[in-house]
Amino acid sequence: MKKTEWDAHFFTQSPIFEPFLPLSAFISVFNTWPTFQDLNALKQQVSVDIVTFSGMPVRFVPQVCENNNSANDDSSVLPYERSIHLTGAVPTRPENWHDFFNALVWLIFPHAKAALNQIHVQSLDQAAQRKNAVRGPLRDAATLFDESGVIVLSSQSEWITLLRQHAWKTVFWQHRASVLTSMRFILFGHALYEKALNPYAGMTGKGGFFKVEEAFLQKPLTEQLHAVDRWLAGFLLHQLSSNADLSPIPVLGYPGWTEANACGDYYDDQQYFRPLVRRK
Repeated sequence: MKKTEWDAHFFTQSPIFEPFLPLSAFISVFNTWPTFQDLNALKQQVSVDIVTFSGMPVRFVPQVCENNNSANDDSSVLPYERSIHLTGAVPTRPENWHDFFNALVWLIFPHAKAALNQIHVQSLDQAAQRKNAVRGPLRDAATLFDESGVIVLSSQSEWITLLRQHAWKTVFWQHRASVLTSMRFILFGHALYEKALNPYAGMTGKGGFFKVEEAFLQKPLTEQLHAVDRWLAGFLLHQLSSNADLSPIPVLGYPGWTEANACGDYYDDQQYFRPLVRRK
């Protein structure tokens, strides 16, 4: 069942929400849903510039229906991604977890979110020049990561290789103790965060992998997030080309992200932990 009521302490439900802990002091004071004005106030407290590639400061605005162009906002007559690029205005529905998490991801990963927006705008421009309305594989991949992206950090190349090979039980169960100290999952996709309010077996993201030094994983969370934001922006702009560049990640496989995975049998469910299908 979809969660609709406001919960100021959602980030305590699961370690999945750890990236939002730097914002928790602000969020926890709200007894009712934060408004877009509240989100803009929170933006002022974030110590990094949040701007689009066009240089426009990002701000959160009410979403306007397409057939209503009387809104007092210059974003109302433009397509979604181009509107954000040109005006900085991010349409945000009230009392909506999906859009709330989208706003929080903008605050935590501003460079990566701006990079995704830039990918869409460049792709739209190229399609217009070719007079081709087809979205193309890059835009599809950018949308998929925006909604369901997972950042996988590991100081052990072996774990990255095994995840790409879908050796789920080997990584998450047989090397459980090592994974907890040498690998970190950071959710990026705002749709995944919404799903994490009511997690379920089958909850899967699309992963981008980053090899890091062991010492990096011991740094403060905010320092890690700032670095990952820039790395991810570079990956999206210069390496992402299609969905093939992303790997499926069964999110609830990470040790401790669900009580159920405290038992090794949990990883035997091949409907969730799917084996790799090798192409002939």
